Amino acid sequence: MADEPIRLGGMALSNGVLVHGPSSWALAIRRPDGELQVAAERKRFRASEVTNPLLRGPARLAEAISLLPTAKRRLPGAKLPFEKPRVITAMLAGAAVTQIARGSKSLSPAARELVGAIASLAPAAVALRSSELAAYHGAEHIAIGTYEHGEARDKEHERCGSHLVGPLLGSLIIGNVIASRAPRQFRLAARGLASVAAVAVATEIFSWMVRNPGHPLSKALAKPGHELQHRIATAEPTPAQLEVAEAALAACLELEDGHTN
Repeated sequence: MADEPIRLGGMALSNGVLVHGPSSWALAIRRPDGELQVAAERKRFRASEVTNPLLRGPARLAEAISLLPTAKRRLPGAKLPFEKPRVITAMLAGAAVTQIARGSKSLSPAARELVGAIASLAPAAVALRSSELAAYHGAEHIAIGTYEHGEARDKEHERCGSHLVGPLLGSLIIGNVIASRAPRQFRLAARGLASVAAVAVATEIFSWMVRNPGHPLSKALAKPGHELQHRIATAEPTPAQLEVAEAALAACLELEDGHTN
């Protein structure tokens, strides 16, 4: 009996792809001179070992974020999406809009939090409008999807983080509306706890969506993420970009319990 595919995650960069499994990660980039570079390591922190439902989501997010500085040290030529000045500008603008919305007297608490939640997604939207990043995002999906399904797949993937958009927006709005009612001196801490809880809840909802893709509610929750993938977040990669994604995939699998691609 053939081995079950390892559950993999991925992240697109402006010049490469990072692929990670339960215990390892690998990054492949294309240098300006055309050279393909690859680095791979075992993870120091493994979110797959966290089983508490309240902590699984935040642990996965923390793990993904922690991989970036490590990968950057191994391959300094890696271009992270949030290094671009326009993305930093979008982050600052999003923070400003959030503060203005939360101070508005003309909006309801739910409307204020909706505006703030959407504004917080602005940096990701700006980053994804890069043609190189979108193409590498598509390459990441094709490489991982083809490995997981054992047949050629397209540039959209059913487990892409974009499908978290719907559940996360809803969880953030509800959590922050509740946090806004806390005494003023505790409100900042309450918002922090609400954000962590929103990630936890959204991740559990997302896991349910993956297990029940045909359920009407699952389809409705996945719709915003699907449209984001289809229209903005992914593009058809070139053969050279796909080669980069496949190199990252192969290097990650080589470290994952003796599996090879």
